[in-house]
Amino acid sequence: MAGLLSLLLTFAITTLGQPARGADESAYDIVVYGGTSAGVVAAVQGARMGKSVVLIEPKQHLGGLTISGLGMTDTGNKSVIGGVSREFYQRVKSHYDQDSAWQQEQKGDYSRYRASDDAMWTFEPHVAEQIYEAMLAETDVHVLKGEALDRRSGVKMEGPSIQSITLKSGKVIRGKRFIDSTYEGDLMAAAGVSYTVGRESNEKYGETLNGVQIRNAIHHQFTKPVDPYVKPGDPSSGLLPGINTMPGTDGQADDRVQAYNYRICMTDAEENRVPFDQPAGYDPVDHELLLRNFEAGDMRIPLSIAMMPNRKTDLNNNFAVSTDWIGMNYDYPEADDETREEILKAHETYVRGFLWTLQNSERIPQDIRDQVARWGYSKNEFPDNGHFGYWCYIREARRMVSDYVQTEMDCRRTRVCDDSVGLGSYNMDSHNCQRYVDEQGHVRNEGDVQVSPRGPYLISYKSIVPRQQECDNLFVPVCLSSSHIAYGSIRMEPVFMILGQSAATAASLSIDHGQSVQDVEYAKLRERLLADKQVLDLPPGSAAAKPILAKDLRGIVVDDPEAKKVGSWLPSSSVNKFVGESYLHDGNEGQGEKSITYQIDVPEPGRYEVRIAYTPNGNRATNVPVVIHHQQGESAKTINERKTPELDGLFTGVGLYSFEKTATIVISNKDANGYVVVDAVQLLKKK
Repeated sequence: MAGLLSLLLTFAITTLGQPARGADESAYDIVVYGGTSAGVVAAVQGARMGKSVVLIEPKQHLGGLTISGLGMTDTGNKSVIGGVSREFYQRVKSHYDQDSAWQQEQKGDYSRYRASDDAMWTFEPHVAEQIYEAMLAETDVHVLKGEALDRRSGVKMEGPSIQSITLKSGKVIRGKRFIDSTYEGDLMAAAGVSYTVGRESNEKYGETLNGVQIRNAIHHQFTKPVDPYVKPGDPSSGLLPGINTMPGTDGQADDRVQAYNYRICMTDAEENRVPFDQPAGYDPVDHELLLRNFEAGDMRIPLSIAMMPNRKTDLNNNFAVSTDWIGMNYDYPEADDETREEILKAHETYVRGFLWTLQNSERIPQDIRDQVARWGYSKNEFPDNGHFGYWCYIREARRMVSDYVQTEMDCRRTRVCDDSVGLGSYNMDSHNCQRYVDEQGHVRNEGDVQVSPRGPYLISYKSIVPRQQECDNLFVPVCLSSSHIAYGSIRMEPVFMILGQSAATAASLSIDHGQSVQDVEYAKLRERLLADKQVLDLPPGSAAAKPILAKDLRGIVVDDPEAKKVGSWLPSSSVNKFVGESYLHDGNEGQGEKSITYQIDVPEPGRYEVRIAYTPNGNRATNVPVVIHHQQGESAKTINERKTPELDGLFTGVGLYSFEKTATIVISNKDANGYVVVDAVQLLKKK
């Protein structure tokens, strides 16, 4: 009797999610919804494991951001990119090994092509799409383009199992296992799986970089005072679009998501260049901040231009006002399909209008217009979409909440999971989430965080599967279970591919062994992933870096986030031994325009030794100016930042001074002959 019950139980689990006998061709082992990079790789892996697979994508193209202009792959540590993900980049390299791949330049003239490398990490959009299509063509994957899920009632559940999904066209797709590889988590949400949108508080998961980040928002920031009102100086006229007056407080939770943009494939090759045009629906008010920022004196060209092969670019956001349309995407994650299309079209109009404005507005300095004038859209990219990318850069939408939530502690390796299905290594990177009016009545950006995890970290299998009681045959490798700030590191295209492969592998094994996705035996999953060249373990020497915290040092120590900054200071953590999360540098530009002031309350009057922390390097200034304001007046010093600090390799002393209530130390880049680095100031009381 016991044997019969065991047999029946095994049969019941094995048939979990299977359609009724006699089902037609709409029944598959694995249903992948979302033709992003993760979706393509998941479909390829499932087919390679002998499973019947359907890949469904609402657009007419496959590949997500990887085929839509994001050719400058955010890799972090390339050695942890393995499996099908690395295979993709190896195929990119094989393509560019051919002389025929080069039309606008020779491969020897392109700095990122290296003949000896096994993979190549920069590419043209159409090349990426061709590679994905070729990988799929080598399999029996059934591809459905232009088919979207009926998000309102298109998911049929039986208990915690998805039985089928219905598309807007009326097609019913049955499956044993489902993979949601959309950037939005639409299948996950329609199946009733728990998720969140926005930023958690620091308190929720014991993090330091989550929630509102006013203090840390120093990159891509306004460096000049810019008026936020429709009529300058008149609050009664209202605020310009996307600006608010209630930014919140540091570490506080909110429902804002980081800004979206389009990654633009431009070119300066005349025979392949299409001029920027003024788009339909162009509204000058959307670009008023850009114009005012130039008029305020910020002469930086607000473009991050990374060169791709054949004189093309991956254009990204840069500086205070750029292609990120800050504050205009909050409704997108939960909006219906029609509203989303309106939001996406508005973003396209904004980005197209931004580029046209840079080239044509008489309020833009002529030399800026002249420099931007060389660029246009690439004629042989996105020819069926006006030479504009197919996917908007949805940097963040929904995020699943499962039994394991990836957090800042995972990224820092102070918590290490025991069921790795891939590694991440990129910065914890959040773009700005809002614009607000500061206490001086000027506009500021908020939300930008760029902190390195200082090494690779593990991603848990439990973070890509829902809670078992919610859904037992679904994988979510893109909108996985993660906090906002951890997702800022995980959300890179190579990582999505890695997790897509791992999801499809686990899906196949769960079918083979008649298990729910939560009950897949990790040892067997690990064995297969390693056989397929996934990287699952931390490289040697990847122990968590123990940060130097101000509170753990002697005396009074004030770190750079607490100081008042003038000008644009950039965070970095590339040189070791610094206080806190990072240090700041001036970019070796704008000499005389940048300063940092440490205003320190002293607990009692007396003489204090003043110490300055910085990270040494051969490119630093030898004459960094430091002015100490003390009880007797002020004293000027200079620091040679090419030399290693003499005090524990961290601080250098600049003298003894008497302070009554407040010590003020100002570090600037006036007449500096190299990079100026600023970290922390320490005061030690002397008897």
